[in-house]
Amino acid sequence: MRDSSHSKNNNPIVGISVGDYNGVGPEVILKTLMDNRVYKFVTPVVYCDARIMAFYRKELGIQNLNYNQINSADQIKHRKFNLLNVPYEGELEITPGQGDKQSGSYALKSLQSVMEDLKKKKIDALCTAPLSKDLVQSDEFNFPGHTEYLTQQGEAQDSLMLLVNEDLRVGVVTGHIPIKEVSENITKKKVKSKLKILLESIKKDFGIKKPKIAILGLNPHAGENGLLGSEENDIITPVIEDMKNQGNLVFGPFPADGFFGSSQFKAFDGILAMYHDQGLIPFKNMAFESGVNFTAGLPFVRTSPDHGTAFSLAGKNEADPTSFRNALFYAKDIVLNRAETEG
Repeated sequence: MRDSSHSKNNNPIVGISVGDYNGVGPEVILKTLMDNRVYKFVTPVVYCDARIMAFYRKELGIQNLNYNQINSADQIKHRKFNLLNVPYEGELEITPGQGDKQSGSYALKSLQSVMEDLKKKKIDALCTAPLSKDLVQSDEFNFPGHTEYLTQQGEAQDSLMLLVNEDLRVGVVTGHIPIKEVSENITKKKVKSKLKILLESIKKDFGIKKPKIAILGLNPHAGENGLLGSEENDIITPVIEDMKNQGNLVFGPFPADGFFGSSQFKAFDGILAMYHDQGLIPFKNMAFESGVNFTAGLPFVRTSPDHGTAFSLAGKNEADPTSFRNALFYAKDIVLNRAETEG
């Protein structure tokens, strides 16, 4: 982190990728940055063609919003909305609600521009607006989503998709893979790797020195002692015992339905689910409007709202900015927590 970005006198600088410009990304960004109170805590830099922001300002009827338009991160001003112009090559056609290959390829361009400055330590964190996993696919982006791409960019051995909201933190062992492939991907090595990232992240990124972690089973009733599946006895329980022996507060495996249904989750600082929907359905049921997606285990800080492009809402002035606003503030908080724990 460069001395001139976030310091005692300056707020953390968070670079924002615009996502798919035909989705709700530009709308939730503008609605968040309309509130001047934001600039007391964080310095946002939106990496986007200035024409896109001008289009949505007009579309949404936003008048009292000024930004510092810049061409380089060296021109960032603190306590201001900075718009770093990333020009779209060619004729720009914006069609809210109708994603296309053009908007998909631009989403990647915006993301790559932020990553460049992040790697040069000109900004302190990354907050990604939603892109279309389908439309962004290309020779340059052959990944199921942001998480896998950023893990490669960060040269990290592994990472963890962690959904956060107030005191609820849910990570998943397997992410964007078909359900029929989940079981074969539940291995001792993988469960242990994700669990270690979760423990480390809650200490370093959320400032909890001795986190208490719950591990969910894979099968109904957590396998019912082998009657409904062997993964709990053969894989998950041995990992839990091993990590306990190393002095960690890890418990389980818990049957997922009862664990969430009985509010048992409230007793834990973090939860490790075995697959995407097992963790994300209860999380989004409780925190859909306000939850944040955080990629734990990376050398840099990355957050995003926990919703997608929402093409059906784009351009209608109906998108709720709460999740994006929280993502921006979580990015700021985690930068400061890391500085404190590493300092």
